[in-house]
Amino acid sequence: PFSCREPPQRTSTPPSAPSRALCKRMGTLWRSQEMTLTQLYLQSEAAYETINALGEQGLVQFRDMNPEVNAFQRKFVNEVRRCEEMDRKLRLFETEIEKAGLRVVQPDDVDDTPAPENSHVAALDAELAQLESQLKEINGNEETLKRDGLSLREVREILRNVGRFFEEADRFVPAQEDSRRPDIEEAPLLSGEGERGGSQLAYVTGVILRDKVPGFERLLWRACRGNVFLRHVPVSEELRDPVTDEVLHKEVIIIFFQSDALRNRVTKICDAYSVNLYQCPDKAADRREMILQIDTRITDLQNILNRTDEHRRRVLSNIGYQLALWQVKVKKVKAIYHVMNKFNVDSARKCLIGELWCPVARMNDIRAVLREASIRAGLTVPAILSPLETREKPPTYHMCNKFTEGFQAIVDAYGVASYQEVNPGPFTIITFPFLFAVMFGDFGHGLLMAAAAYFLIHKEESLKKWKNGGEMWNTLFGGRYIIFLMGLFSIYTGFFYNDWFSKSVTFGSSGWDFRPAWLGNATYKDTDIIRLNLQKNISDFQHAYPLGIDPIWNIAQNKLAFINSFKMKMAVILGFTHMMFGVLLGYFNHTFFKRPLNLYFEFIPQVLFLGCIFGYLVIMIIYKWVTPSFPGGGQPSLLLMLINMFLKFGSPIEPKDVFYGDESGSTQKSLQMVLVVIALICVPWMLLPKPLILRARALKGSPPPSHGMHPAASHQSVNSHDDDELLLQDNQHSHSNAAAASHGGGGGGGHDDHGEHFEFGEVFVHQAIHTIEFCLGCISNTASYLRLWALSLAHAQLSEVLWEMILHRGFGNPAIMFAAFAVWATLTIAVLLIMEGLSAFLHALRLHWVEFQTKFYEGNGYKFTPFSFKSILRGTAEE
Repeated sequence: PFSCREPPQRTSTPPSAPSRALCKRMGTLWRSQEMTLTQLYLQSEAAYETINALGEQGLVQFRDMNPEVNAFQRKFVNEVRRCEEMDRKLRLFETEIEKAGLRVVQPDDVDDTPAPENSHVAALDAELAQLESQLKEINGNEETLKRDGLSLREVREILRNVGRFFEEADRFVPAQEDSRRPDIEEAPLLSGEGERGGSQLAYVTGVILRDKVPGFERLLWRACRGNVFLRHVPVSEELRDPVTDEVLHKEVIIIFFQSDALRNRVTKICDAYSVNLYQCPDKAADRREMILQIDTRITDLQNILNRTDEHRRRVLSNIGYQLALWQVKVKKVKAIYHVMNKFNVDSARKCLIGELWCPVARMNDIRAVLREASIRAGLTVPAILSPLETREKPPTYHMCNKFTEGFQAIVDAYGVASYQEVNPGPFTIITFPFLFAVMFGDFGHGLLMAAAAYFLIHKEESLKKWKNGGEMWNTLFGGRYIIFLMGLFSIYTGFFYNDWFSKSVTFGSSGWDFRPAWLGNATYKDTDIIRLNLQKNISDFQHAYPLGIDPIWNIAQNKLAFINSFKMKMAVILGFTHMMFGVLLGYFNHTFFKRPLNLYFEFIPQVLFLGCIFGYLVIMIIYKWVTPSFPGGGQPSLLLMLINMFLKFGSPIEPKDVFYGDESGSTQKSLQMVLVVIALICVPWMLLPKPLILRARALKGSPPPSHGMHPAASHQSVNSHDDDELLLQDNQHSHSNAAAASHGGGGGGGHDDHGEHFEFGEVFVHQAIHTIEFCLGCISNTASYLRLWALSLAHAQLSEVLWEMILHRGFGNPAIMFAAFAVWATLTIAVLLIMEGLSAFLHALRLHWVEFQTKFYEGNGYKFTPFSFKSILRGTAEE
């Protein structure tokens, strides 16, 4: 089988049972799990049960064997459609339950609900179809009843208002009859007898939406040439739409006209504007009797609606108890058939053939699951798991738990580790919250942050079930352990900074005894007279403060200058340590994948280059801290020393700039010259030998060395870690790279043909870019770590401003103190904890991604996404 074991050159046999058991129990974050590509043969009768069992286990990643086949042409497309139809019905049920104001019961172990057996899927579909039909019938009846009720209420409004319309029309009846116009259509509206019952006067009544009245009235006037009499009045009763249950704003209208021709014209206009027309009797007694009948019908109709709603709520309540279980079952069934569509179907042998990636350490568990699934399906022969050889790059699988997955997500956001590459994840668990705390360090702020994160951790089981928090809540809750460690490390750094909400706390006596003689035994009360200076008042310094920064600096005038100097130098030390650690981690990649070219012509010169320049600077920082006096009697500058190493190479050092050795500085000058020469030699050392050696190998016609590894493992190591050898192999083995370009494509391996030409220019340019990037990056990255000092200073000063300008002014007055504390607490949480915390988080993220991980981490892999029901139900599974 394909394998890149650790170390890959030692053995080609599977790991022993104890090592597999240890890997199974503990996992590893140092390197990704060893993966293997296997072929799975399933009998058609056992395919459903087998994939169901593998989904519950969540240890295999299936490959699509039919990438060129359309989704609608696959074997189990009808089953997938049936699942989608069931999913649609469940969404309908959920919508109806929400509209009814009911609650869906969510059992604690709902995700553990097993998928139904293959023979029971049809029964589940039939049950959901029956419930849907019943619910649609109830809704249809309810909608019909509501429409009838709406019509009755509209008629009642017409009957109540039509009498007033008739009286108004009677007042406009003219006293005489104009018989001179032969065309009756052109005659005045109320000509003739002037009575509603006359042959020339008729009317229609109805109800129209209020926003349609202006357009309706305008069209009616123009179409009928003013020979109609329209009156309208708003409906006094609240009317609701029977479908959407929205309030309808309508008006009652009555239209008087004289001829049948106008009647037809008016009726057509009413139809165009969706006017509901109703018959209305002329006599007032008939209208009153009709109103009483309508009131009785509305009451009966409301009683029927109430009973219908009660029946509907009972049906929805019964559905609500089962809805969550049905949703889990349908999702699992759909996922099973979706995976089955990735298999090839062998109709002759009545079996399904698929390929999958799985961890080698869990092969025994996978085989056990296959045996159990075959037994449940009633078959005596279990599924066949056959190893495959392939040159395709395996997926990267890190076994994480709820504590480590947040830190691993930080690394994966930059790029998923290449297969079995050294993973920055375990180191990020410590370095990320620590660098955050260096910028955020305050004991009080760290305590608040840790307390908030501890609450999320303590209540995680109940908070995990909350589904309505949104993306921001999910991110915050998922990073609860990161926030907790950031809070703890902030407590740690705040303790050594001696910052407790910007104030210092004394643990023991100060190391300074600094009293002007004229004060006698008086204590310090006027901070303006205090100016601590290590050089001018060295006799006042008695001993170093046991833990952290001496609290007396908090009342010193030159506090800012001292803290700035300390934190700036500390940032350089931490930056160099972090970068050098990253370079050293590259050693483990080079030795694991057996790449001597990278080891001798990249790793060693990188260590020397970084150490000779910035390692020397760090040593001198520490030396200056522990040395009270220097040979020249002055205070030499570290920055000038570093600059003069290059700009004044070989020049004598002035006595005031001498750090060690004799007063003339010859010892320091000689050592610095040696360090500069070594650093300069490292540049061509990284640039030239590796491309020239690769060119010599290409001229000899030898392929890139596989270093004793399996062909697939060799291909993987080159792809992920040695870009120059990749260029050589790309030219000599172009066909295999095209075959291995897709992660989800076919799985067959093959051997490549040699003889393609070698592009020395590409390799040399790539190596030149790599060399320049590292050399310039060492300088820029070291300067980038000064953000540790800058953000720490900004956080401390902002905290002090809030204390002095807000909280301190409330001392002495309880009323003002209460208001000042409320404002101070609000700004502390909103600005210092949330905004400043987010800023420090982003800067720590950048230091890890750019300054640390680029020294050794390629991140060219792709993540192992196993077929897991848990991931599917959480919504984190990839298609």
